[in-house]
Amino acid sequence: MIGPVIFLSFAVFLLVGTPIAICLGVSSVFGMLIDGAGRPLDTIMTMLPRIFSSATSKFVLLAVPFFILGGNVMEKAGISERLINFAQSCVGHLRGGLIVVMVSVACFFAAISGSGPATVAALGMILIPAMVKVGYPPAFSAALMAAAGATGIVIPPSITFVVYGSVADTSIGKLFLSGIVPGAMIGIALIIVAMWTTRNLKIELLPKASGEERWKSFKEAFWGLLMPGIILGGIYGGIFTPTEAAAASAVYGLFVGFFIYRTLKLKDLYEIFVNSTTTTAVVMFITATASLFAYILTRARLDLAISDGLIEITGGNYIMFLLIANIIFLIAGCFMDATSAVLIFTPLFLPVALSLGIDPIHFGAVMVLNLSIGLVTPPVGINLFVGCGIANVSLKDISVAVIPLIIACLIVLLLVTYIPQLPLLFV
Repeated sequence: MIGPVIFLSFAVFLLVGTPIAICLGVSSVFGMLIDGAGRPLDTIMTMLPRIFSSATSKFVLLAVPFFILGGNVMEKAGISERLINFAQSCVGHLRGGLIVVMVSVACFFAAISGSGPATVAALGMILIPAMVKVGYPPAFSAALMAAAGATGIVIPPSITFVVYGSVADTSIGKLFLSGIVPGAMIGIALIIVAMWTTRNLKIELLPKASGEERWKSFKEAFWGLLMPGIILGGIYGGIFTPTEAAAASAVYGLFVGFFIYRTLKLKDLYEIFVNSTTTTAVVMFITATASLFAYILTRARLDLAISDGLIEITGGNYIMFLLIANIIFLIAGCFMDATSAVLIFTPLFLPVALSLGIDPIHFGAVMVLNLSIGLVTPPVGINLFVGCGIANVSLKDISVAVIPLIIACLIVLLLVTYIPQLPLLFV
């Protein structure tokens, strides 16, 4: 009885446009009321704070607010403009140069922000108008920016990997390493497809930068280029834990903004901290309600039923299991954010994956890469909405333009799914 109630209520709330955290929370409460029938309401409700506290008090999740803060600081400090200027000075004069600039800078900025929508918002304001100015269609420019920004949850440091690591009890450092090759493959695939689809357009080339201009732009971008190296080098050099690296990234961003670039003022701190706190609250609220949802599934033994069903359907074949998992993740990614999907599906699918001999690091890379595609998949890909707002194009136009890019991402997903050596290359 509990299973149909929570899934039906979740689906109804989701279809009417209720925020995902509310969908998870309310449907879980319905399940708790049915499960606790005959017990006092206050006894049932006292379980909520215990579950919420248990879900959000894990030490590794402390990395989330610090990575968010570090990304907001570097964005406010003007790092995105400096990265763009440096990339343009290197390849902006070549045919397709702006495509390379957009994708490469998005991949790099993703290593700072750890967020897809934040990457699209920070870079799109500059790069989408620049693409349109030289002759690229607005819908295509916005679609490419949205797709490139999706690497924000794949390329380390990734908030989604932190959440997966906390649920799967897996090394976050190794998860970060597993995102390097898939993220780079997505970037290369997007560049190739974007150049092919625009090969017949008459594009105005940018003037070639002199050696002096390139050196100047490199010096200005240097401190931003150094940040991912400090974070990842510190983790893999044994200097930081991922949580400590997240805190170091925030401190480094403040240092660069105040004393190197001198673009940050004390008055900017209020906006930075408010934005960071708001985003963190959203992530943690989703984490809490998704954990409650998972708890109810476990109480009703639905997790075991789903696991047994998956093993029966796939016949214990890991190829079929990964195919079914990918299809489910793709569909889920179209309707919910990556954090919610990771928190809901990891407890359901990971035990089956482990029983079939699939590496949890590999499975995490597949899941996160899959969910990143959901950021640009209609009808509710959040990156598409951000791109629409910047380029002032309709959702229909950007959805058509993004289809070839999604196909490229799906090809990369299949390679990463069935060639585990790719995500595990540096692990």
